[in-house]
Amino acid sequence: MSDNILQVQTLAQYVAANNKLPEVLFWVGCAGSFDDRAKKITKAFVRILNHSKVDFAVLGTEESCTGDPAKRSGNEFLFQMQAMTNIDVLNSYGVKKIVTACPHCFNTLKNEYPELGGNYDVVHHTTFLKSLLDDGRLKVEGGSFKGKKITFHDPCYLGRANDVYEAPRELLRKLEVELLEMKKCRQNGLCCGAGGAQMFKEPEKGNKDVNIERTEQALELQPEVIAAGCPFCNTMMTDGVKNKEKEADVSVMDIAEIIANAKDL
Repeated sequence: MSDNILQVQTLAQYVAANNKLPEVLFWVGCAGSFDDRAKKITKAFVRILNHSKVDFAVLGTEESCTGDPAKRSGNEFLFQMQAMTNIDVLNSYGVKKIVTACPHCFNTLKNEYPELGGNYDVVHHTTFLKSLLDDGRLKVEGGSFKGKKITFHDPCYLGRANDVYEAPRELLRKLEVELLEMKKCRQNGLCCGAGGAQMFKEPEKGNKDVNIERTEQALELQPEVIAAGCPFCNTMMTDGVKNKEKEADVSVMDIAEIIANAKDL
């Protein structure tokens, strides 16, 4: 991947310099901001945005957690506190459109902020990338992943919660990969084990961890890459691949990383 300097402005900087809002606000999320692995997804997506000449900005230090982990773990009061803080910031700028690479942020901003006064056009980054493709602003035909065996793991909050299945697959098909489907996919997809705030606690006793079960389903296809569209899924599937000692043979990558690497952006 190219080491070009990433061009990113905060929303405050952008508005001060241009006296208008950018085309889209990129909501980075806690994982994309602080987790070393997820930061690579953030950087890959930014490279694509810059390459496609998308007018965008981030909140920077004005962005805080959407409150998803608090809500999923049962702390509605903390969720509403975090949500209202973010809504106040977003509304003060008059933000209209938000794109995020995290399905947890996507679901919370899209479906749970409106009842608290936060009404925005929220899209997942795979849907946004598909729109750039459709508009001719992004070219993803071919590339270094052409012919590679890739399977896509459907994130729960992207697929079953919000019915987004085709955008990530269409992007992979445009790269001319050999797209393999797991026996449990789309509406019948299996959780990676991180949803419902489970990411932040040790697994409960059982016969097998959920992420191991899901990784085994992926490895049955003998893929070269397990594609993901969620930083939490990425972590859980990566841990599963390591558990099976397959990290030398199988990579776990976000759709944005695959596109950015395929085109050497």
